[in-house]
Amino acid sequence: MLAFAGAAAAIHIDRLGLSPVALDLGFFQLRWYALSYLAAMLLGWWYMLRLIRQPGAPLNRQQVDDLVYYIFAGVLLGGRLGYCLIYRPEIWAHPLDVLKLWEGGMSFHGGFLGCVVAVMWFAWRNRISILSLGDITTAVAPVGLLLGRIANFINGELWGRATDASLPWAMIFPNDP
Repeated sequence: MLAFAGAAAAIHIDRLGLSPVALDLGFFQLRWYALSYLAAMLLGWWYMLRLIRQPGAPLNRQQVDDLVYYIFAGVLLGGRLGYCLIYRPEIWAHPLDVLKLWEGGMSFHGGFLGCVVAVMWFAWRNRISILSLGDITTAVAPVGLLLGRIANFINGELWGRATDASLPWAMIFPNDP
């Protein structure tokens, strides 16, 4: 406990200088959340290519390239549809608004289901054991989950349950209702 004795009470996320926007060119904004998706795809792809170097790997290089596309499409489509169905059902009054990803809104639940459907479809189309493919995809998934959670933190969203504000690890999120 002595290690925390000099620590400030609670950390206010809005005082950390974090912005959801990584690069603002005026006419174009690049957000950390988009960068996390891109980095997750590239790092996951790289890691999957390393995994298939092992003897008996169920995939070849071309199949990994195709699988990454399937997974990325599944995460994007599932994540957006899940968000619109669960959190913004009124958006269906104007269905084209579903395509407005730049206005935000992705759901972990939908992204997960989209990924599962994409992996299962890929396994079926390529006659690959779903268990073998699952071994590889579940080893790669934490990369995307970690980067997504970091982006959630930078956005000041997905806070946890309330805690005593005097604890040195307590965070205050001003947008928390």
